Amino acid sequence: MARHATQRIRGMRGLGVPGAVALVLLVAVGASLTGCSNGATPSDVASSLASEAGNALASATAEAGRKLDEFKSGLDAKDEVKVGDQVTTDSAGRATVKVTATNPTSSARKYAVQVDFRDKGGNLLDTVVVTLNDVPAGAAKDATARSNRALSGDVTADVSRAVRT
Repeated sequence: MARHATQRIRGMRGLGVPGAVALVLLVAVGASLTGCSNGATPSDVASSLASEAGNALASATAEAGRKLDEFKSGLDAKDEVKVGDQVTTDSAGRATVKVTATNPTSSARKYAVQVDFRDKGGNLLDTVVVTLNDVPAGAAKDATARSNRALSGDVTADVSRAVRT
């Protein structure tokens, strides 16, 4: 049963190797402290935690899709948006990165940008949508994308989708 839980943890794309290792260590420590007194085995606990991590990522992805769907009449603007080179961590442990939209049109525009946070292996850790209102004609405007939860390790960011109205 423990082997099955380990395979399920490895299959969690959003956890990545550091997250999976941390999860396994957390389960091992928790099991030794509690002695699994509630009848749950360590693999049951690992499976539950892995499921919660997967659910959080699925929820963030669904929310990003809903926010971008609000821009149904928007035009693809991915080539007009860039993320900063460096992802930093705020005081809550959440990943942050600068997002810049450059408006090439002759009037102010609104942008919705989906930013994906990934680990070194390219596994998706989190996704958010940043809205930039009133980006001036022929000019650029900055915003900050902030992950929904604390992320650890080497985190990168990229623009998954961007639309403008």
